[in-house]
Amino acid sequence: MGSEISPELFDVAIVGFGPTGAIAAGLLGKQGIRTFVCEKSHEVYDKPRAIALDHEISRVFQQMGVAKKIKPFLEPFTDSVFYGVDGQVIKRMSTVAAPYPLSHTPSVVFTQPPVEEILRDYAGSHPSVTCQLGMTVTDLTQDADLATLTLHNEQGQPSQVKARYVIGCDGASSAIRSLAGIQLEDLGFDEPWLVVDVRVNEHGLAKLPITSVQYCNPERPSTYVIGPGNHRRWEISINEGEDPKVLATPEGTWKLLAPWLTPADGELWRQATYRFHALVADHWRKGRVFVAGDAAHQQPPFLGQGMCQGVRDAVNLCWRLTSVLQEGAAETLLDSYGTERKAHVTELTTRIKGIGKIITERDVAKARARDEKLLADAGGVVKPMPRQDVQPALSVGLLGSVVHPARGTIFPQPLLMLSNGEKVRMDDIHHAGWKIVFSATANDEFAQAAKHHHLPALLSLKLGTLALTEAEGVLQLWFEKHGIQAAIVRPDHYIYGVCLTPQDVSHQLGLLKLVESKSSLITGDTHGT
Repeated sequence: MGSEISPELFDVAIVGFGPTGAIAAGLLGKQGIRTFVCEKSHEVYDKPRAIALDHEISRVFQQMGVAKKIKPFLEPFTDSVFYGVDGQVIKRMSTVAAPYPLSHTPSVVFTQPPVEEILRDYAGSHPSVTCQLGMTVTDLTQDADLATLTLHNEQGQPSQVKARYVIGCDGASSAIRSLAGIQLEDLGFDEPWLVVDVRVNEHGLAKLPITSVQYCNPERPSTYVIGPGNHRRWEISINEGEDPKVLATPEGTWKLLAPWLTPADGELWRQATYRFHALVADHWRKGRVFVAGDAAHQQPPFLGQGMCQGVRDAVNLCWRLTSVLQEGAAETLLDSYGTERKAHVTELTTRIKGIGKIITERDVAKARARDEKLLADAGGVVKPMPRQDVQPALSVGLLGSVVHPARGTIFPQPLLMLSNGEKVRMDDIHHAGWKIVFSATANDEFAQAAKHHHLPALLSLKLGTLALTEAEGVLQLWFEKHGIQAAIVRPDHYIYGVCLTPQDVSHQLGLLKLVESKSSLITGDTHGT
């Protein structure tokens, strides 16, 4: 990592080197984009904050080439069992069945500090990335061409960095968000909770549930999560009149853990009190400045989506920046970043709040009515609901004209069978970029409609050909389920458009414009409904 700020102009300056900032820097660095990233802290925070990830994020790690390094710090997420007022099972959340749609375990738990270290190292490994630690941003200005950051090091010495674009990934109390004049909208959730991480010994592990649990108890709603190895997490609601500072002491924390463990059963790794919020930035772009991660949104942790949301922000923004900076795309492409991500985050947060409402009902009569309704809706038999079913599709932004349930969802990543019998993930053969993928039953008219537009940056693939021979039938089943013949896929693996007819192919590719520079593809101002 560089030790001095280069006087040259940067394409992108990233403030904040947590997971969102590190992934953004890594994705931009991989493309050779001149990137500056700064952070107050020299070291990765040594305690876990995020604990859960999903297969979309594992796919990003795969794209970055760090999945194998990260894998030792991941474990499959167990089912989450919801217990009602009288201790009965009222709901169960699980994972989708194999074969997995993205060829990664759909839900995992992970150990954040070493994973974050790997992401930082990856970002810093690119010659085009300059990393500066121990730096605090004190001012931000911008004009029609550039943004200027004023920084101070730990000795108080000032310096400046100029960049075409700035991304604020600097957390919930983001200085960039404040300096850019971006406000947070309240989505209506504000509760005090204690979060406790424990390294549990063998004696303690024998006492604990073998699945993760949501205790929907009006007296003290609580969550228990099985982390990797002997890591166990509790999220425990704080009752009215209780002092959060007292509860966050070892003595106060062990009192709350008494239903599960004693101090002889393990060691406290972290205990901290939080106010669980549901907040989203009113704007995600102000001129040349963007916000991402916790700087742009905060949500209750009931589905473990906090870090996932930040990674989605980084991926969504970085492919657009790459298109604008390297491929001649119109700068208006950047506007749909905030449009898409704000709507997606707001919808997912609303769904998370709905799950939170199940967990946190404090009125005993209402809680019993909740339990009865959930059991009645399940027909008396609680069946597992995949966590992935909660994930919404993109609903607005850069989307094709054919309205369909598959539009705006993530395109599958099947395992492919090579001619030598080796099985590989699709993205390792056909890298992230614009694609049109045809079903095995799509006739020649579909392919001709795609060729008619002469889009050299668009990779064309057909299921069942040598380039796309499946090992497990994931993609075939996907096409059959959705009743479509082709999907136009964006560089972030989200589906721009689905095609039922050759005319759909022709019309939707017609909305994608060819740029003479580098014969690459950009997108027009198309918006989903």
